[in-house]
Amino acid sequence: MTARKLIVRFVDAFLVSVLITMIAKAGWLDEVDFRACDKFYQEAGEKNPDIVVIGIDKVTLNKLGPNSSIRRRDIAAAITYLNNNVPENRPAVIGLDILFTGENSADPEGDRMLVEAAAQYGNVVVGSEADLDEEKIFSDSADPYASWNRIWPWIGAFPALNAVTDTGHINAPNEPDGISRHELLYVNVEERGRLYSFARVIYEKWCGFKGVEPNPPPVTEGNGIYYLPFTAKSYAGENNFWDLLAENVRSDVYRDKIVLIGPYAPGMQDAVPTSLDRSDLMYGIDIHANAIQAFQRAKFLREAGQNEQLAFLFLLTFAVEFSFRRGSMRRIVGSWLVISLGWLVLCQIFRYCGIMVHISWIPLSVSVLFIGAIATNYILASTEKEQVSTTFQRYVDPAVMRQLLDGGSASIELGGELKNIAVLFVDIRGFTSMSEVLPPTTVVEILNRYLTLTATCVRKYHGTLDKFVGDCTMAFWNAPLPQEKPVELACRAALDMIADSKKLNDELMERYGRKISFGIGVHWGSAVVGNIGTSFRMDYTAIGDTVNTAARLEANASGGTILISRAVADILGEGADVTSLGNSVKLKGKAENFEVLRLNSLKPLVEE
Repeated sequence: MTARKLIVRFVDAFLVSVLITMIAKAGWLDEVDFRACDKFYQEAGEKNPDIVVIGIDKVTLNKLGPNSSIRRRDIAAAITYLNNNVPENRPAVIGLDILFTGENSADPEGDRMLVEAAAQYGNVVVGSEADLDEEKIFSDSADPYASWNRIWPWIGAFPALNAVTDTGHINAPNEPDGISRHELLYVNVEERGRLYSFARVIYEKWCGFKGVEPNPPPVTEGNGIYYLPFTAKSYAGENNFWDLLAENVRSDVYRDKIVLIGPYAPGMQDAVPTSLDRSDLMYGIDIHANAIQAFQRAKFLREAGQNEQLAFLFLLTFAVEFSFRRGSMRRIVGSWLVISLGWLVLCQIFRYCGIMVHISWIPLSVSVLFIGAIATNYILASTEKEQVSTTFQRYVDPAVMRQLLDGGSASIELGGELKNIAVLFVDIRGFTSMSEVLPPTTVVEILNRYLTLTATCVRKYHGTLDKFVGDCTMAFWNAPLPQEKPVELACRAALDMIADSKKLNDELMERYGRKISFGIGVHWGSAVVGNIGTSFRMDYTAIGDTVNTAARLEANASGGTILISRAVADILGEGADVTSLGNSVKLKGKAENFEVLRLNSLKPLVEE
């Protein structure tokens, strides 16, 4: 490979890999990648029986009224029932996914009842939130998971309730496509500092109840965001919040368990699609339940660094593009399959090791490069084939060329087959003496004009131009493809050569004071037609007695004369004007009775 070609390949690979890397960095592959990762990394499983969700569902709302009418005294009654119905069966933790901001001036007694119930049993966790300025977050960075280490205003429970309960934030990070797949382990808020999530606070409280050491939280990149491995779409049991108020929930349902109470109706606007199931909405309380179960299992996936993945994408695509450029089709297809399937296997290994990567970046990029390589090779092959065809047409007949190009390797193997063909030889009379007196450049020019004339006539009547031997031209018909009336086509080509030579003679006489004439021989018979020669140099030609006879007819033809055999004359029939020369012309190697005829003319072609 020349240095120039190597540089071109290098620059091409570099530019292509830069483009693909920029596309990935810009997020143009995110939609496909998110879907692929959701399918690959999220797997439904069995929900943890230690978690019970009691939803404020449609039935509850129909009984109690709209969400705003859910009284704090009702929440207090639920807490009391869960803890006091059968004291030894009290739940480990009661999580209220409800914001109790500010005292309720319309029902101060309800506030008092809620505070007393929470304080009496000490197992209540309430939700609170950081007042995140989403507009500020997105203005600071295009990354939806940008660092949220700044301190945000805090919206907590009213002071009396806040003093007797634990609290965790219920914020969720913004996802680029609106599909929930991440959670915030913590946020930094005024008054409280680092505030852990509702799910994490409940989990640690449950561990305290059980007397076990909490599993360590997932590792984050300093922004509190972690990838949540969802397990179940719903944790709700048979009972709803109305059943709890009506005291229809058995104590064994919630004994020593985590009880989560929160919105469970579409109208309460607390449901989002998740990576576990994009087609179905999951309520916020179920997302918290999934997070608690994830903390219990302590099997989190750590997302590989974005910059490291982009660097790997650049290096791999560079190597692939450099390899694909003008590579063989077998190697290109093999490399594409090995890299794409190998990457999926590698992703599975990474997953086993707790590492999450962009699963579709590599297969998508390599597939694009694969398609590009196929298209490029096809275009280059077509261009080269066209160039070969154009060049080949100068040496062989177009029919032979098409057979060689379309027939594949079989068409260029040595060998031939026996066919009936019409063979024509034409030679210049007096060319040798003319070449002795004219300058070489003039001789070459005259010869080229002659060869152009004969070749044009052969192609006009769809003959196969076999070869030029000095001032002699050989052509045949009915091979490589069978033809209708091959003998007539050969004879019409011969007659046109004689007619056109008169015009050429007039021009040569005017320019050089010389003229030429043609002697032509035509014969019909069987001959071996095919690739004759060696494995490294061959000709598509015809050999046999028929070829020799046509050559000897031409050798005996005087200038301006076409000699044909009786086989040709019989095929032409009454459409030809011929003159028999009987045995007056002796052909070497032929019997005395071999009849030679002179072709004078043919009836004109009838236009269909």
